[in-house]
Amino acid sequence: MKKLVVAWVVTALAATGAAVAVLGLLGNGLTGTVSHVLSRDDVRAALATATTRAAVTASAAPSGTSQGRLIRSAGGTVIASCDGDLVTLRSWSPAQDYSVDEVEPGPAREAKVEFEPDEGEELELKITCAGGVPVSRTGG
Repeated sequence: MKKLVVAWVVTALAATGAAVAVLGLLGNGLTGTVSHVLSRDDVRAALATATTRAAVTASAAPSGTSQGRLIRSAGGTVIASCDGDLVTLRSWSPAQDYSVDEVEPGPAREAKVEFEPDEGEELELKITCAGGVPVSRTGG
């Protein structure tokens, strides 16, 4: 029995030693990866060889449409965009304790979304375009 325990301990130590050796060969120690701190000259050399990315220009947007505008209200948020004097609701999301009751997303001269609270009166958000920009007002 004593020989069996000694054999087990020797095997466990050999397996542990082999695992430590393999981790060392792979470049990772027992405590994780080995890090290398760059010097100022190394950082400057890396930055000098880095390439810059091309900036996206506004002309990449399709003509005739404007970027959506986020409109916030107590009942929720709406993203709307204008194409001339026509407004389109791109998305709408109720605030906490509200739900969406009715939506008229457009495109139209006026778009509407009704936010209904769990308790109380609903909030109707009417959105139109003024100078190509969505504007909102609340109505009943």
